[in-house]
Amino acid sequence: MAMIKKGSWVQIQKNILASEDRPDTLPKETKAVPLKLWVKGFLLEDCELNSLATIKTRSGRIENGLLVKENPAYLHTYGDFIPELLEIDRIVRQELWGDDYE
Repeated sequence: MAMIKKGSWVQIQKNILASEDRPDTLPKETKAVPLKLWVKGFLLEDCELNSLATIKTRSGRIENGLLVKENPAYLHTYGDFIPELLEIDRIVRQELWGDDYE
């Protein structure tokens, strides 16, 4: 396996709470699995994928965990397209700026 170099942008994963340590107030399906954390940061020493690694986050926090990805992307989603939001946007803009908007 290839070595990932110190200073590389990576993502680690670690368990925060084991399933038995999670509160009883959670739904049973949720409580049955561990609470996991995924964190992105800069690798502080050379490391292989799927090995324990230490990173420094953009905010300067030091975290340890299993190295799961090199050069991870930011994959945000705000949900599916909702056509009604286009109409709401049109109505609000027209109310704010009048007929000149369209």
